[in-house]
Amino acid sequence: MPREDYDAFPKTAANYVPLTPLSFLRRAGEVHGEHLAIIHGDLRRTWRETYDRCIRLGHALSQRGIGRNDTVSFICPNTPEMIEAHFGVNMSGAVLNSINTRLDADTIAYILEHSESKIVFADTQYSPVMKDALALMGDGAPEVIDIVDPQAVLKDGEGERLGTQTYEEFIAGGDPGWDWAMPDDEWDALAINYTSGTTGRPKGVVLHHRGAYLMATGTIMGWPLPKHPVYVYIVPLFHCNGWGHAWAMAAQAGTMVCTRAVTAKAIYDAAADHGAQYFGGAPIVLGMLINASDADKRAFDHTVHAFTAGAPPPPAVLAQVAKLGINVQHVYGLTETYGHVTQCDWKQEWDALPEDEQAEIKGRQGPRMAMMEDATAVNLDTRQPIPVDGEAEGEILLRGNTVMKGYFKNPEATAEAFEGGWFKSGDAAAIYPGGYLKIRDRLKDVIISGGENISSVEVEAVLFKYPGVIAAGVVARPDDKWGETPCAFVEMKEGASATEAEIIAFCRDHLAGFKCPKTVVFKELPKTSTGKIQKFLLRKEARAL
Repeated sequence: MPREDYDAFPKTAANYVPLTPLSFLRRAGEVHGEHLAIIHGDLRRTWRETYDRCIRLGHALSQRGIGRNDTVSFICPNTPEMIEAHFGVNMSGAVLNSINTRLDADTIAYILEHSESKIVFADTQYSPVMKDALALMGDGAPEVIDIVDPQAVLKDGEGERLGTQTYEEFIAGGDPGWDWAMPDDEWDALAINYTSGTTGRPKGVVLHHRGAYLMATGTIMGWPLPKHPVYVYIVPLFHCNGWGHAWAMAAQAGTMVCTRAVTAKAIYDAAADHGAQYFGGAPIVLGMLINASDADKRAFDHTVHAFTAGAPPPPAVLAQVAKLGINVQHVYGLTETYGHVTQCDWKQEWDALPEDEQAEIKGRQGPRMAMMEDATAVNLDTRQPIPVDGEAEGEILLRGNTVMKGYFKNPEATAEAFEGGWFKSGDAAAIYPGGYLKIRDRLKDVIISGGENISSVEVEAVLFKYPGVIAAGVVARPDDKWGETPCAFVEMKEGASATEAEIIAFCRDHLAGFKCPKTVVFKELPKTSTGKIQKFLLRKEARAL
């Protein structure tokens, strides 16, 4: 056969099928239909039941005229409806927009308008903010479908019905026998997620079916996930689509324990009552587990595996959580990369190291995961790769199939993000041998004092070693002499206390003098719904001190 004939084979329906996580759900429903898929309070649903309900949702949407590239929004905690949305919406060909439940009315209205949402499904717990958002939109507001969850604990003013019907009424009109179709192209949009928008309006990150499929398979390989894992859903499903874990659980026919709120009790209960073996969450979730009250702590007889992402967890936190029977693996990613795309891939020879050295290594974000093609860091000035010495710092660049299509209606921002053929993360890191990244900071969080760069993460790691500190955030405070100096915001455990002088003295015992905080503020730190410290608020407060 001439060599050029290798290119003569056409793609056909027999040998080429677009990649999509919808295929995971179909298989789970058909092959493992009797296996438990969802636990939510007293509610139990199998994969067959979940598959049927997703088809009903997709068909009901199509009957409303919703199809390819139409946007369908959900504002909802981690309930069965939110899991169903991650399949049913795409069955209609539409694009899922999961909205952060802690956003203000103006931002919600902006997202609904900017994404051109045709319909929004809203949990009635959020009726006050939704009512205000709809009022801001006026005649341009989309139709509302109410999600009424018996498990919800409502406050005064919450629970008002704003929609034309309930979610259950809506999907009751769908046919579980509907012959739904896979996407024609794996590059088709699957979801649009809006960034936090800490400066200006949030940007809409558009994801595709191929990336979602590979995100799930990469997660299965990287954790790794066995057949029928039990997973407690702590990562909000509005945050990077819950890191793609609903898709991964469908692929492995796992069981998902739903949670309406991020609490230590939810994790302990899931492990003790349902044998939950896996969860994902921000480092602050680890702190919640460590500092949980005796009433909330539960004994369990198996190892729980956790993916954690966000600010690097201090070694002291990792060492303490290991004693609880929780094996933590640090991962790294962004909304623009579907969630985690690097992981601290543990090596057996590290088992022989002292605990403190193991904890330091576990604080690294590691090399790329299997679904990511390249991850490196470059010098900010020369844009050349930095030395692999664990010291030099540069901006993390990423390249692979789990990088977004781009920013919706924002070609300028898309072009800037992809300049040079890489996705520019905006995060600073050092690289250790083997490609192990170690996050130093968000580039905007680097403190430049007297010409010296100070990593806020490094200072925060020291603060976490101080007895009683449960949260810490370090930001730049303007200084007439040095330009900037570190300002530490510290949250203490109930019953614990410290003074500014004691904190500064402690830091001087562990850091170079110029890296030590010059100011310490004791308070409860502002956090996002995923547990990340809102440093933009701390920076604003530091400037006003």
